[in-house]
Amino acid sequence: MPPTPSDILHRTFGFASFRGQQEEIITHVVAGGDALVLMPTGGGKSLCYQIPALCREGMGVVVSPLIALMRDQVEALRQLGVRAAALNSALGNGEAGRVIDQMKAGEIDLLYVAPERLMLSGMLALLQTCKISLFAIDEAHCVSQWGHDFRPEYLQLAILHEQFPTIPRVALTATADTPTRGEIVRQLKLGEGRVFTTSFDRPNIRYLIAPKAKPREQLLHFLNKNHKRDSGIVYCLSRMRVEETAEWLARHGFDALPYHAGLAADVRARNQDRFIKDEGVIVVATIAFGMGIDKPDVRFVAHMDLPKSIESYYQETGRAGRDGLPSDALLLFGIEDAGKMRSMIEGGDGDAKRKQLEIRKLEALVGFCSSARCRRQTLLEYFGETPPKPCGNCDACQNPVATFDGTVAAQKALSCVYRTGQKFGAAHLTDILVGGDTERVRQFRHNALSTYGVGREYTRDQWRDIFRQLVAQGLLVMDMEGHGGLRLAHADKCRPVLRGEQSVDLRELPAAKVARALRSEVAGKRRGAEAPVLEGDAEQQLFQNLRALRMKLAKAQNIPPYVIFHDTTLLALAKARPKSLEAMSVIPGVGAAKLARYGDAFLKAVEG
Repeated sequence: MPPTPSDILHRTFGFASFRGQQEEIITHVVAGGDALVLMPTGGGKSLCYQIPALCREGMGVVVSPLIALMRDQVEALRQLGVRAAALNSALGNGEAGRVIDQMKAGEIDLLYVAPERLMLSGMLALLQTCKISLFAIDEAHCVSQWGHDFRPEYLQLAILHEQFPTIPRVALTATADTPTRGEIVRQLKLGEGRVFTTSFDRPNIRYLIAPKAKPREQLLHFLNKNHKRDSGIVYCLSRMRVEETAEWLARHGFDALPYHAGLAADVRARNQDRFIKDEGVIVVATIAFGMGIDKPDVRFVAHMDLPKSIESYYQETGRAGRDGLPSDALLLFGIEDAGKMRSMIEGGDGDAKRKQLEIRKLEALVGFCSSARCRRQTLLEYFGETPPKPCGNCDACQNPVATFDGTVAAQKALSCVYRTGQKFGAAHLTDILVGGDTERVRQFRHNALSTYGVGREYTRDQWRDIFRQLVAQGLLVMDMEGHGGLRLAHADKCRPVLRGEQSVDLRELPAAKVARALRSEVAGKRRGAEAPVLEGDAEQQLFQNLRALRMKLAKAQNIPPYVIFHDTTLLALAKARPKSLEAMSVIPGVGAAKLARYGDAFLKAVEG
């Protein structure tokens, strides 16, 4: 009898039960059905194709966009006793030849391959001679030209449906808004497959957004307070900022390394390898770093500059806490960030329609940063979910910002937009409200308007913040067909405000926030997976001893330590203190192969 999904889950992966929709997805794919799986990072997506591949006869083929991701996943599977291999440009001819021989002999359970390698005619012909159990298309959002990480080679993957019509295909991603989901289904010809959408919520991540004042000092304060010895990623917009920030952190005692495309290839590879294989390393990077990094114990992600969109923000922050343990996502939001990012979009490649879409996504992110609402509620609503209540695990919930009655300010702003013809941007509208004597104000005779100079009680920066908040609240919208001018939203929404029939609450304005800006941490206990909580010095010391043993074993094999056991498994071992291999076998994450390979060593460490 072939093994059941439950057998493989327990014996190979060391887990007692499935999570969420995993069992339903796996059952559907094992039966031969196609699927699109939308599941957050750390939600267990990999099991949704790995277990069906091991249940079905033949070799599972996994399309993966990055070599680093393939390497880590192949090594992790081999540690579990699974016959896994990869074909990519990093292999020499001899090693690639051995993998091909194993494929022909039916000696591979899971093959990871880059999309460009898969599309070679010789590769497709080779696969025709093999028994294929399924095709898994990881990071499937790369197929969408409207997504945040488009890869042109992914557009060719529809050929799998044409050449292998009876083989089930499962596409998987952690980040896809509604248009992107539709494009994945269309481009990959998954129209007859099922779409499984689980919650995008990452409850173990605490979202923190602070006004940018002195970013380096803010970052240092945040790390000293929360992540003194933790691994993490710090994102900066420019290469120069990356190197300056890494050097700054190193001077202050952190093991920080830079990563960007301008560094020599061997330096990038060395820094990435240290981040993956050592503990407590911080990588300061542009967004070129992170995709394909399967490191589960990244305890924080910090953005020193504004990302491009909510999708980018969600994906980048999702690199924290893959193991489900408490983690932080810090974003320092400056008033000028949105303008810089908008200029980059307008000056970049792409046609007008593409740029309009990217600007619209940027505005949604600005609204997210400016809102006083629960961060998680706003984030999940963007992805089409309706969270039932505030999360209690973000800065807005744990340390609410002050608000004030901004009705009069809103009336002045809306009136100025209306009286200027609803076609000017926030900068020009601000000049009018504060009574600025600029060439454009004189050119359009806007110094003759009744709204000229009526807003001198606020600074230019404060008016820009007000306009952002009014956009976030849906009272103003940006005209994507023109040059980003602001116009009133639907009359039914604006009229009650202009008539004084409806009040508008605004969060405190920039000048009032400067005193609080360095306080990037918030009160309250961070949330995470239901991992055992260590009590007393003895349990804490045992956990550290187990981590030291894991590192020693990992270095001996030149593999990342988390490939041996995740921190969640070590926590469970430190808490349970098993006295036999049988007792250790029920610890989450301890499958049969790992028990045989590492059981005695870890039992000896537990015994002391």
